[in-house]
Amino acid sequence: MRTIAHQLVDLLWKNVLFLPEEQFSKLVREHSSLLFNAARSGNVEFLIILIRSYPDLIWEVDLKNRSIFHLAIKYRQENVFNLIYELGAIKDIIALYADQHNNNMLHLAAEIAPSERLNVISGAALQMQKVLLWFKEIEKIVQPSYTKMMNLDEKKEVADTPSELFTKTHEELQQAGEKWMKETANYSLLVATLIATVVFTAAFTIPGGNHQEIGTPIFLESNWFMAFFISDAIALLSSSTAILIFLSILTSRYAEEDFLQSLPKRLLLGLAALFISVAGMVVAFCATCFLVYKSKMASVPIVIIGLASIPVTLFFILHYRLWADVFRSTYQSRFLFRPRQCKISLEESY
Repeated sequence: MRTIAHQLVDLLWKNVLFLPEEQFSKLVREHSSLLFNAARSGNVEFLIILIRSYPDLIWEVDLKNRSIFHLAIKYRQENVFNLIYELGAIKDIIALYADQHNNNMLHLAAEIAPSERLNVISGAALQMQKVLLWFKEIEKIVQPSYTKMMNLDEKKEVADTPSELFTKTHEELQQAGEKWMKETANYSLLVATLIATVVFTAAFTIPGGNHQEIGTPIFLESNWFMAFFISDAIALLSSSTAILIFLSILTSRYAEEDFLQSLPKRLLLGLAALFISVAGMVVAFCATCFLVYKSKMASVPIVIIGLASIPVTLFFILHYRLWADVFRSTYQSRFLFRPRQCKISLEESY
């Protein structure tokens, strides 16, 4: 259905191109809202069809002197904005545009994102990271002087630079991100501390006890004892690592820059260490069951292992969405502002 719709748009647009120049220009001016609505909604396929056929559309601006790329920034449509990378030197000219209140591209990136675009990301801290990614990317495109450019308020008086506007509009989101990050770290720290306490105690409570004469563990030669010892050590080390990571999150200064890479990476590493500690603790418990009960009740350890896999699986499933969001926001976001393929070719048209 989507392909048929695109084919229909392509066919209609080709017919429009055959109109006389004066009639065609009038049609474009009168119905330019279609172009800007497509940019707002992220309809990049529609825009590609139009721009390929009539490249001059990239110069069109709305009543507030904003191009489709300015609107893509304002409404956080990265697929539309990525088309700017295919314009070559033209993008530097479009980046000079400012609206009626002297807002350049960086000012638009400093404004709070629409809620429907912001809420697709879980967690206020990750939302803060996303808006920072937008701001930093636009900062690379605009002229250096534009980073200090002042916009105008409703009374046409000098107001804010892009950085000042960003801090002002994202103050509440930053506070919410700090609260979300601290709450997540607190809960995870509690779990990691409990696991560290349990496995540390288990390390000195040897299953089966020790030989009274020589003091070595009775099951020292058993493979299951080695499995217990190694898994318990892994659980202790990983839970201790998780404690240190979550403590570093709680004591962070929570500046704007921290939300970009530092805090999300720490959270991802802390959750990974916590999962390893949970898995290690469960493996140590299962190994102990085999050591103690395998000779008398062989079926009991097997049943216990089956049941023990449930909490590990649940822990993974319940935290998968959070892990995926943090990983995607932190590591895959580096590919957010790059063209996926050559979609428009303006060099041949100019």
